[in-house]
Amino acid sequence: MPDNPQKQPSDEVDRNQIQQSKTEGAAYQTSVAYMANTVANDGGKKEAGEYVIGYAQEEAEGMYELVEEGEFEFVEPDDENCHLEVVVADAGDERFVPYCDVSATLERHGEEYGPFDLSFLWHPGVYHYGSNVEVPGSGTYDLHVTVEPPEFHRHDEQNGDRYGETAEVTFEEIGVEAGQD
Repeated sequence: MPDNPQKQPSDEVDRNQIQQSKTEGAAYQTSVAYMANTVANDGGKKEAGEYVIGYAQEEAEGMYELVEEGEFEFVEPDDENCHLEVVVADAGDERFVPYCDVSATLERHGEEYGPFDLSFLWHPGVYHYGSNVEVPGSGTYDLHVTVEPPEFHRHDEQNGDRYGETAEVTFEEIGVEAGQD
């Protein structure tokens, strides 16, 4: 499979649907760029096989957790001082890829922190994987991200054989600003 798979018309998808997917992906990437370059302390993205993988780093932040049906609790970070966000998108149309198992490790001065499991996070601006984590402090780190293949079924005999291999990417010398928001 090519590094940047492009969908082709088939019995499942026509040219119009392919273009709609690319339009959706472009809109998603606009939101990703805003999050990574304007909102976050640091961010970036790289192509990795069938994926575009991106990251953003912010201070740890509180989030709602579902306690039971219809009941939420807002949970503030404890000792966590870093919020890692990772986006996983299709390299062809750049849409978000759901149901991936994503983990990240930060490395500084030969010491590794993690791996941290990054679960799916709903965000009003951009879907992503993420977690609050604890690091020794602000500074420059290398970020290693691993994306395991999702187990969902894939439509389309011609275009469906994608996302079958683990992807790994390293972002070198990212700026981490530790703290709590």
